[in-house]
Amino acid sequence: MSVLDSPIPRFHLAMPVDDLAAARRFYGDVLGLEQGRSADTWVDWNLHGHQFVTHLAPERGQRIHNPVDGHDVPVPHFGLILTIAEFHALAERLRAARVEFVMHPCA
Repeated sequence: MSVLDSPIPRFHLAMPVDDLAAARRFYGDVLGLEQGRSADTWVDWNLHGHQFVTHLAPERGQRIHNPVDGHDVPVPHFGLILTIAEFHALAERLRAARVEFVMHPCA
């Protein structure tokens, strides 16, 4: 079953951490979360079907961005995992409500 077919709404949460090795020990070894994709500066975790991502921010209070599909996405951030149709419908509702975006919706 795809995450989009799940009866439970899914989310994506990205958080800064100051030590990826310590994050791997805590989220992987202590909490027992399955590690997904990763790079030198971030690690995806399966948080009971939700996507939790730890992004390296070595200096406390440091503002970081992660390049995604040609965009600099700020960390921390939170998102919903939606179908394309649901995404476009929500983006339209937000535009109609004149919501100010840090990063405009794009698919």
